[in-house]
Amino acid sequence: MKKAKILIADDNSQILESLRLLLKNEFEFIETIRNPNLIPEKLRKSDFDIILLDMNFAAGRTTGNEGIFWLNEILKTDPFAVVILITAFGDIELAVRGIKEGATDFICKPWDTEKLLTTLNTAYQLRKSKTELNRFKSAQKQLNADTEKNIFFGNSQAIQKIYQTLDKVACTDANVLILGENGTGKEMIAREIHNKSPRADRLFLGVDLGAISESLFESEMFGHVKGAFTDAKEDRAGRFEAASGGTLFLDEIGNLSLSLQSKLLTALQTRKITRIGSHKTTDVDFRLICATNRNLTEMVHEGLFREDLYYRVNTICIDLPPLRERKEDISGFAGFFLKHFACKYNKYNIGISESGYNALKAYTWPGNIRELKHTIEKAVILAGTGTLEAEDFYLSPHAGQKEKIYSSHRLEDIEARAISEALRVCGGNMSKAAQMLDISRTTLYSKIEKYKL
Repeated sequence: MKKAKILIADDNSQILESLRLLLKNEFEFIETIRNPNLIPEKLRKSDFDIILLDMNFAAGRTTGNEGIFWLNEILKTDPFAVVILITAFGDIELAVRGIKEGATDFICKPWDTEKLLTTLNTAYQLRKSKTELNRFKSAQKQLNADTEKNIFFGNSQAIQKIYQTLDKVACTDANVLILGENGTGKEMIAREIHNKSPRADRLFLGVDLGAISESLFESEMFGHVKGAFTDAKEDRAGRFEAASGGTLFLDEIGNLSLSLQSKLLTALQTRKITRIGSHKTTDVDFRLICATNRNLTEMVHEGLFREDLYYRVNTICIDLPPLRERKEDISGFAGFFLKHFACKYNKYNIGISESGYNALKAYTWPGNIRELKHTIEKAVILAGTGTLEAEDFYLSPHAGQKEKIYSSHRLEDIEARAISEALRVCGGNMSKAAQMLDISRTTLYSKIEKYKL
């Protein structure tokens, strides 16, 4: 039995009783009324998944105007209502008129039982989809609002110039390519473009292309129909379909192989997709924003990235500078993250000393904003109350010199250097070093012995 709530409005008591007896074993809750004037009250008291509505209530009336009137009243109360009209066999034109006004479907009197049940089951699935989509849109709208409130971009001249470009681009549907090292805030910029665009109340869908294997790419991006392959147990929309109407953010686009680049290009050119196992094409409409930490121009010259795809995604290019090139933003970010994590961990009387800010600005931040955020969070967690000093951030003066630290790429060598550096920064204090490395003291002692440090 489906957990659906059905309201049936018809002036014929025999029809109401027949429908109630027919449907009571199929659906959880059936309510019937003869007087359509009771509809507003019923809708105020309960949410109905399906409403069966007669088109003519007064004796001798055949115009269908009453049904159309109440259909419009229902849709005013609940724009996502699923209304099925009940009409006489000879009034098909009235039913078609009703569908144009917003009804979902119609059934004819006398009805075929199997067809009636099929119509109601399809309508119930539609109602669930509408409700879920509405809930998702509301959540997305709230997420966009929360994200907009909780973003700090920086005050440096470089960022202000980018923000001016962002304002000009957001109101258009131009494809945007965002370049920058890992942790520079590429997705943050993409979300801001979406939040300032006409699509702001629709879905922002981010896809990490580097995390999708080649074998799953088509299924994930294009979707599939039931039975298309072994694990396709139901129809599933792909990311292109899901993002339709909103913004599609393709992160790490530089990681795609040439064969996948070709499939992506076709979808972007035609804005039509076909699910795996289907012959039906579906139009998709989304704002495209891509991002990568790789040099796509060099990849094009080396034959690793399609030139036509590069120009397709690169209508507008935004190049985010690393944090070490805009040190004037470090204090702002540090203060922003401090306020956030102080609130999150209930440490409201915490601050950063001048020497602490100087240490943060002197560091080269190879992990950019993401590393700074994690550094502030760790410092807030480990600190008591009062002011954070330079040593509370566990920053190494050499940590940004990648070529020196990672001259060897063997995992054991990197781990040994990390432990050695932690011990040096913490002055040999095992507890602090273990906290800095996020491991237990027992594990730290074991690794010290292993690497003979």
